[in-house]
Parts: sequence; C-alpha cells; structure tokens
Amino acid sequence: MKCYNIAILGATGAVGKEMLQQLFEQGLSHHNIKLFASKKSAGQTISLNDHVYIVHEANNSCFKDIDIVLSATSSTVAKKLIPHAVLAGATVIDNSSAYRLDPNVPLCIPEINPESIQHHHGIIANPNCATIIALCALFPLHKQAKLKRIIASTYQAVSGAGNQGIEELNYEIQHHAVQTKTFPFPIAYNVIPQIGDLNENQYSDEEMKLLYEGRKILNTDKLEVNCTCVRVPVVRSHSISLFAQFESTMNAELAKKLYREDSNVVLCDSTSYPYPMPLYTSHQNNVFVGRIRNDQSHIENAISLWCCGDQLRKGAATNAVQIAKLLLDSWN
Repeated sequence: MKCYNIAILGATGAVGKEMLQQLFEQGLSHHNIKLFASKKSAGQTISLNDHVYIVHEANNSCFKDIDIVLSATSSTVAKKLIPHAVLAGATVIDNSSAYRLDPNVPLCIPEINPESIQHHHGIIANPNCATIIALCALFPLHKQAKLKRIIASTYQAVSGAGNQGIEELNYEIQHHAVQTKTFPFPIAYNVIPQIGDLNENQYSDEEMKLLYEGRKILNTDKLEVNCTCVRVPVVRSHSISLFAQFESTMNAELAKKLYREDSNVVLCDSTSYPYPMPLYTSHQNNVFVGRIRNDQSHIENAISLWCCGDQLRKGAATNAVQIAKLLLDSWN
C-alpha cells in the first residue's frame, strides 16, 4: 500500500491530539505524519506508541507534499490556512464550521453519506459534534421511516470548548473559585443553557447547526429541527435528549429492533447498563442510545430517546480520520 503524507493542523489542541491517536487506532500510523500548530507551540514534541513527533509552525507554505490535512483549528485560522493547503495539492478534512454550509464542500458522516466525498474540490467538512452524535443515533431509524422533525436538548461536555474548557472546570472544582475565562459563568456545579452568542431569533449558532447541517447531510430541505444547547460540568462525551418524528411507521419496539441490527450504534437496555452516560461512553468511537420511549402526547410515528457520544472522538477526530480512510481507499 502506498505511503501518504498526512498532516494534523492544530495538533496540540484537544481534537488535534485525538486525531493523532485515531491515526494509530484506525491503522494509519504507517503513513508519514506531520504535526502543525501555532508559532508558540512549534518545537514541542508529542509522544505516542514509541513515536516522537515534533510540532512545526503552521504557515502558508508548510503544506508542500502533504496529501491529506486533518484540520483542528478555529474557523478563523481555517479560512486563513486551508486555501494554501488546497493550492499546494492537499485534500483538507476540516473540523471547524468555516466550510460546512458551503454548497461546494461535502459535509460527511461516513456511516451516513460516504459518497459525498466524491464531489470534493480540495475540502471536506467535518460536521458539528452534536450533529454527528444526533444523526448517527437517528440514521438507522431514518433509513426505515424518514425523519420529519427533531426536538433536541444537548448536554455538552466542557472539552467541546477545547483544552481550556477542561482546565477551567478542573480549576473551579479544585480551588472552589470562579474563573470564567472560557465560559461566561461558573461551570463547576452548574449548567449554562447557552453555547455561543445568541442570534436575532434567540437561538445560538450552535443550536442552528443541527438544522442546517442535518438537512445537508440527509439531503433534504424538509427536516424540521428545534434545538437547545446546554454546557454541563462533564469532561468528555456529549449527551442528547431527542424527540424524533418520522414520515412512516416508527415506535419504540421497532427502533430497538433496528438498533440491534445496526453495527454503528450501541443499544443500552440491559439491567446493568440501562442507558448511556458520559462516564461510560468517553474514549469510545461508537454512539450509544437508550431510554427509547413512545411519544406520550400521541404524536404519530414519534419516539423519544437518549444518546451519548465522545465528542472528541466520533464527534470530531474519529469522524475526520474515517473520512481520511475513505479518501485513501479511493486512491489505492
């Protein structure tokens, strides 16, 4: 198998480090791997499985001879550097929101729309973490009955805000003091029912992502979504409460049957593990579902469920590396 050059842009951040881990776990460590980050991080080393990688400064000219770039930077940095990577001949898998809704950029969840990457023009977008987790949980049911409406409440871990989110939670717990550098209010022993700035409609960009990205990934403009995003004092793994209505027959028993037949989703309904929780779904690549119930307000073909997924893994790094594997398979 040909050896390719794979770069991680933003390699010292929480998602960037997880991308490197995923390259090893998913069998891509034999490729030439190069790490890029900001100027202040240049020169640092990252060790993994007896390999030591030097972090290089990311700049406009650093992408020479790179085949795939896994980008884990902010949207601002992505917009600045990714065009230079594409001009240098690389295919970029971008984890930021910079290109997700660009009609010329595929937005890919490999379990749902792997064929979308065939139409890329140098950039493939990784969806929002909550979007990935929610759609992975709902897709086995969508294939059977077609989604019509989603009402979602997300309970998002602090690592969704990067390393600084984890540090802030730990600081507040250890020192019994408020820091509020990353979050607008104390996060320890608290929940914050707002992620990102509110728009004129009083919904945040984070809450609108499930609507716009969901429609693009499922290739439908009819999907209706109402979402509330909440930051919770959990280190890893986002949890989502979902109400889902379908166009044709769907109920709790059918949903459980479909989940048992699907290898990409783990159904939690045993006595010892009755529902998924962040502590038990962190550091794993699957999406876990449970608490599947028929709708009690008598809405036809509607169920409620609870799902969890590690947003640093399937919600970000794992999904990106899975896209990279699709690309490599298409090249070999």
